[in-house]
Amino acid sequence: MRQVEFDGKGNRIRWTEIPGEGPARVYLHGLGSMSAVYHAHIVARPELTGRRSLLMDLPGHGTSDRPEHFGYTLEEHADAVAAALDRAAIAGAELIGHSMGGAVAIVLAHRRPDLVGRLVLAEANLDACPPPTAGSSGIAAHDEEEFVAGGYARVLEAVGPLWAATMRLADPRALHRSAAGLRRGSDPVMRTILEGLPIERVYLQGEESGALDGRERLEAAGVRVVTVPGAGHNIMFDNPEAFAAAVAGQY
Repeated sequence: MRQVEFDGKGNRIRWTEIPGEGPARVYLHGLGSMSAVYHAHIVARPELTGRRSLLMDLPGHGTSDRPEHFGYTLEEHADAVAAALDRAAIAGAELIGHSMGGAVAIVLAHRRPDLVGRLVLAEANLDACPPPTAGSSGIAAHDEEEFVAGGYARVLEAVGPLWAATMRLADPRALHRSAAGLRRGSDPVMRTILEGLPIERVYLQGEESGALDGRERLEAAGVRVVTVPGAGHNIMFDNPEAFAAAVAGQY
């Protein structure tokens, strides 16, 4: 495991690194998740082995520190990842981001274009104010203090055992602020940033999640949108073969 300070106060973002050649691949998990659980089985697939790969835990999640003073906005998450990539001497990385991790990847590509050479986004958040059915909306609907005091426990009971297994490793305050940051979105908003980026961009949409809003506009801007059969929001679990193929540039 590797680590670097991200906030000027001694708190550290941590990642597991697999050595290899070529442009590094950096895996960013979603809200209440952690990268090793969601992506280790993808990194190990034959079509992806041999490439330097980083499984990154965002601040407040997994093995990374969870400072109470931190805002956990999309921009702050992106800057923490940038600190890790700077420490790892990485430029032009391929960022593979799921859900909130995809939104963080987009913001990072905007703030530090030197660090990002390609994006693979799995149902990344593209707009502010996601629908009420989104997990981030349910979390952010609570007042922060109420969420920390009792809402967190109720959410853990409601989300089911798969998500709860990693969500219980996230700091409640960090989880709430991250969800609130997703609801606010970035400035410019993630969709606008994505449409304007001059790099290869692939967006994966699970077939079972329904049609992607604004698909035609994204494709007109050069984003390759792929509907993944037999998959819902967690594409890397539902159809790992297609997920890995997309990361490898074979889909």
